[in-house]
Amino acid sequence: MKMNNADSTLFLCFFFFSIFSSSRVYLAGAKQTAGNITASSENPFTPKASLIRYWNNHINGDSPKPSFFISKASPLTPVDSTRFASLASYHSLHTRHSDFCSAAKLFCFPELAAHSLEKHGDDVEFAAYSGKNFTNYGSDRLSGADSFKNYSGGDNIAVDSFRRYGRNSAGHDEGFTTYAGDVNVADQTFTTYATGTTGGSGEFTSYNTNANEPNGRFTSYSDKANGRSQTFTTYSDNGNNGEQTFTSYSKNGNGAPNEFSGYGTGSNVVKSGFTKYGENGNGANDSFTSYGGNGNVPVNDFKGYGDGGNGAVYGFKNYRDQSNIGVDSFASYAKNSNNEKVNFVNYGKSFNLGSDNFTGYGQGNVGGNVSFKTYGQGPSFKEYTKDGVVFAHYTNNVSSSGKTVNKWVEEGKFFRESMLKEGTLMQMPDIKDKMPERTFLPRSIVSSIPFSSSEIGEIRRVFGAGENSSMAGIISSAVSECERPASHGETKRCVGSAEDMIDFATSVLGRGVVVRTTESVVGSKKKILIGKVNGINGGDVTRAVSCHQSLYPYLLYYCHSVPRVRVYEADILEPESLEKINHGVAICHVDTSAWSPSHGAFLALGSSPGRIEVCHWIFENDMTWNIVD
Repeated sequence: MKMNNADSTLFLCFFFFSIFSSSRVYLAGAKQTAGNITASSENPFTPKASLIRYWNNHINGDSPKPSFFISKASPLTPVDSTRFASLASYHSLHTRHSDFCSAAKLFCFPELAAHSLEKHGDDVEFAAYSGKNFTNYGSDRLSGADSFKNYSGGDNIAVDSFRRYGRNSAGHDEGFTTYAGDVNVADQTFTTYATGTTGGSGEFTSYNTNANEPNGRFTSYSDKANGRSQTFTTYSDNGNNGEQTFTSYSKNGNGAPNEFSGYGTGSNVVKSGFTKYGENGNGANDSFTSYGGNGNVPVNDFKGYGDGGNGAVYGFKNYRDQSNIGVDSFASYAKNSNNEKVNFVNYGKSFNLGSDNFTGYGQGNVGGNVSFKTYGQGPSFKEYTKDGVVFAHYTNNVSSSGKTVNKWVEEGKFFRESMLKEGTLMQMPDIKDKMPERTFLPRSIVSSIPFSSSEIGEIRRVFGAGENSSMAGIISSAVSECERPASHGETKRCVGSAEDMIDFATSVLGRGVVVRTTESVVGSKKKILIGKVNGINGGDVTRAVSCHQSLYPYLLYYCHSVPRVRVYEADILEPESLEKINHGVAICHVDTSAWSPSHGAFLALGSSPGRIEVCHWIFENDMTWNIVD
């Protein structure tokens, strides 16, 4: 039998592995003292053994090997490492996508279940479900109700698909209650959902609440629906950095009321897009109440919303109220409509000046009116209809007036250097790692996987990410951030292997380095007492390399040089018992002159760039590299 190059390489590596593994070869130097590596031996062909050898060869012998860093090595077996490295070199990893994700413990969206519920015709309560694909479910149903309660709740990765769900049904209700709450990275797709339905209702209550990276797509949702109501209540509340898109939502609908109440309240940088929402709708009644309230930089895009509508009523009440900054865009909103009414009440009364852009707003609107009551920002109104637009109590060009907004900066996240003294009582922020658990890839594999914006298509193929999917967005975002030009005086690099991180750290600091992180998350979100404090390098100003995680299929770190810092280690005590509960690592940035004035540190501490030093703890799974003390 003739073998190709990939097969022959795999065969030879497996042959030598079999010989050496049977002779019980131990790795020299693998045994370490307490607090570092404790294993007395390690199979010499594993990625972990390879990393230990790399450390020994590139880091000075006096530097300890911290177990938290070594533990991030890939869990791949020697055979799997060779197999996947060979596939990667021949651009064939996508053919073993599922195996690769599972064996390497990567962050990949699970494959959805087969369409096992297509012909289910009874009323169903879907409780404690997750990872399902509802295709052609509930089509042509007459009355009845389906309930999705506690669906996908608490999952690490919640991926669900509702495609052609409830199509052409009559009087059928769906309820999504506490759906995908408290999940890490939610991805839900509603495509041609409730198309052509008559009557009935869809209710989304407590949807994606407290989710990290909530992503939802509603495409052709309720198109051509007749008299069907949709309500979104406490949708994406307290969400972190997600994106919701509503495309062709309620298009050609007739008398279909939609209500968004408490949408995105308390969220952090959640982006919503409404494209061709309610286009050519007849008698629509949409209400946005307390939408984006108390949010931190909420971004909303209304494009072609209500175009060509007839007799529709849209209300924006307490929209983006009390939020921090925020960006909204209304393009061709209610354009060419007939007798449409749009009311903005208490719109954009945010703490800090946001950015609003109204382009082609209300053009060609016949017989309708637009009113702005107590509108609180200074936006750009371009080409909007001047007739029938009422501005009541419009506060133009509102500035932040120097008001400090620290509600969106968690207490204790930033603090002054003077707090790092024994006996100080302070708040510890939530330092727990919120990202999915992942590991580094061996350099032999990651070096063969493309990583550039020009090769996004190939990256998506490797990790099974569909076009316009949430995973595609995650990949694009990480690559874009890594390709961003370095700031003045900054040296940066994104690394996907432990060896690459070692190379970058030693290129900046030399081979005599040590890597540190906070010992655990004990004490998070509680009052703590500072115990014994030790200033690294005698507490002198030094330089460091800080590495922060990026959300990506494999463990990816954004590492950058940090000049002019002081680094401290501190015992963390329980205030009442004075028992030591943690050992923290903190870094203080002495020079903040190049930081943005809107940086959270200045919002929290009440100052401005260059005027104060800023300190913070090293969070779980982040790390700082320093010259050996």
